[in-house]
Order: sequence, then C-alpha cells, then structure tokens
Amino acid sequence: MSSASATGESQQVKEWGSSGLAYLTGLPDGPADFSRASVLTRAYEVATAVGDRLDIDVEAPSLLAGRAALLGLTRGGRVSPGGATRLLTALDGCCALTLSRADDLDAVPALLHADDVAADPWPVLQRWAATREVCEIVERAVLLDIPVAGLGEAAPAPPRVQRTGAAVPPRSPRGLLVADLSSMWAGPLCGHLLARAGATVVKVESPRRPDGTRAGNPGFFDWMNGEKLCYAVNFDSAADELRELLAVSDIVIEGSRPAALARRGIGLDDVAARPGRIWLQITAYDGRRPGFGDDTAVAGGLVGTGGDGPVFCGDAIADPLTGLEATLAVAESLGRGGGESVRVSMAGVAATYAALPVGPSSSPVPASAPAAPPASRPANGLGADNDAVRHLVDQRRCLSC
Repeated sequence: MSSASATGESQQVKEWGSSGLAYLTGLPDGPADFSRASVLTRAYEVATAVGDRLDIDVEAPSLLAGRAALLGLTRGGRVSPGGATRLLTALDGCCALTLSRADDLDAVPALLHADDVAADPWPVLQRWAATREVCEIVERAVLLDIPVAGLGEAAPAPPRVQRTGAAVPPRSPRGLLVADLSSMWAGPLCGHLLARAGATVVKVESPRRPDGTRAGNPGFFDWMNGEKLCYAVNFDSAADELRELLAVSDIVIEGSRPAALARRGIGLDDVAARPGRIWLQITAYDGRRPGFGDDTAVAGGLVGTGGDGPVFCGDAIADPLTGLEATLAVAESLGRGGGESVRVSMAGVAATYAALPVGPSSSPVPASAPAAPPASRPANGLGADNDAVRHLVDQRRCLSC
C-alpha cells in the first residue's frame, strides 16, 4: 500500500471515530466498529456537491449522527440504536425486522401463527426466525405489511430520472415552492436543505396521521422542519385542495408508497405538470413495501462487523444517506431545468454505500459520542400555517392564469 493510500485510510478512520458513527456501530458491550469508515468519506463528497450546488454549508457527520445525539442513542449491536429494528438469525442467513408502528406489533401474532404474543415479542420472534429461511420470513412479513429485509437483498441503484414535462432554464431553489409530503427523516432532510437554500417549503401532513416524529424528540422534529410552513389537510376529503398546492409547486417531495397518493388522485400522473416541476419519490424498496432507515440499510448490506456476525451500522443510516443523495439528485435536476420525476430507493442507496471498500473493524482511534446539531427554530404546530399556504396557492394560481 502506498503512503498516500495509507494516509487516506488513516484519515477515514479518524473521521469515522470523531463523527459519532463508530460510537453507534458495534456490539454494546464490545469495541466500536470502524469497518465502514469509507461510508463517511463518500457522504462528505455528496454533502460537498450538495453544498456547492445549493450554496449552503452541509456537514455530513452532523446529518448522519445528529439524531442519535439528540436522542442520546448508542450502539446496540443486533438491536438498532433506536430500538425498533432487530437483526434475526434465520436458517440460511440474517434478516432485519422493524416493529416501530402499533400496526406492526398488532401483526406479530399473525406472523407467528399464534393466538397471543407476550408484551415483548422479540424472544419468540428470534426463536421463530431460527427455524425458517430468510425468503420465507420476508415473504410472510411483506404480506402483513411489516417492514422486513433480508441481509443484502438489494442491489446498488442510482436515482431513476424520467422526463415528465417541459424544462425551464437552469435555476437555484431560491424562491421556489416545495410541497413536502414526506415524513420521518430522508424526505424531510431534503426539504430542510432546500429551505436553507432559500426555497419556500410547505410541510404537508394529514391531521389523522401526522408525521410520526412530531410525537418524538422535539429537537429532531424542529431540526428537520423548523424552516417550513406547516399545512394540515385531509388527503381523502380535501384531495382537491391538496391537488391545487401540488399543481403550483415547483418541487414535490413524497415519501409514501406511490399507490397511496395515486388512489386519491394526487399522484405524479394525476397533477398537471408545471413547467420545470421536479417530483421526487423516495421509496423504501420498490415502492410496494414499507421500510425504515435501519431495515433498508440491512437490505442494502450496509452493516457493521461485530464478533460473530453483522451489527447495525450507525443510526437508521439509510435515511440521512438517502436524504443527501435525493437532494443532490434534485439539485442536478434543477441544473437541467427540471421537468422530471426522480425516484430514489433507500435500499438502493444503502447498497451503493455498502459496495464501498470495507476496512478493519478495530482501531486504536477513539470513538467519540455524536455531537448534537445546532439548535433549530421551533417548528410550527400541525396546520398552523394553513391560511398562509392557501393564500400562497391563490397568488401562484393567479400569476399562472
């Protein structure tokens, strides 16, 4: 190995250790894992490209480990730092199962063919998985809409871009209107970065099913959504009102399965394309399965090394990585004049990062705890900006008449 290569790898390891990502990767009672240090190096490159295109500072370590700092998380080995996802050993490999929603827990008896399950279902799930093959576990969980992934099932996938309308001259996000229909982390992170770049971003939520992070750590919700207008609308009974917002938006961010919007008549193909409009679709897998940052990372093979098997890498790492990659894809589309749809798969992004070189697991470099991101302005309450958003829509509609 050349001295330059050795120096580069040494720097990678130091940055992985200081970022907080080593602190979040490895067995809880063992040393931190440094094998995925190259992931942060690529994330730095993407963050720099985003920053250059949007004319903002983008700090990759903060974006990847900031949530863990806000929530006080640490590494859990085969339990995700957030606790909702676990790695289960099957007859022929490993899989990840996420039980983050009440519906997921309610579906566990059906998954196990059991009449009742204890309040803590994980011990019985581990015993059940040990007697089955990964493909059977995944197939059954998918039927029940439980987020699940076989280790390494997904292949690397770049953003999928399609022409959907007329392009306009290249432009920056400043002054553009963004309708952010996403929730949790990946999509909201893209909206957050566009807002920092000068776009007017409207966070769209259903009053019946608001963004689940509203009920969690307020610091994290504020971080992702503090710069946005908060607009609540019933996706079923007020679909026409929502369609009007989408029709005048320059960028639309959606993070649900595409069929969920299509059946309400507010999907990509249902809303007339504004010249230059960019419609970003962030999916967990192929658009038909639910998924979160930890299980989609496992699907892509983005895991660490700990003792006798794989461990979770970072905190829901597919989420912020996808948010960064999606923002870069939107920025590149703006440079082409838009008029495009952009689909980004979280599992595909994770697989892209998993394909990077894997280094030694151990290192004498200390593993620092992640640092919290700078304090954000408090996000507005659910629907607090409805009047302002309706006025904005009316103004834009009049200008286009």
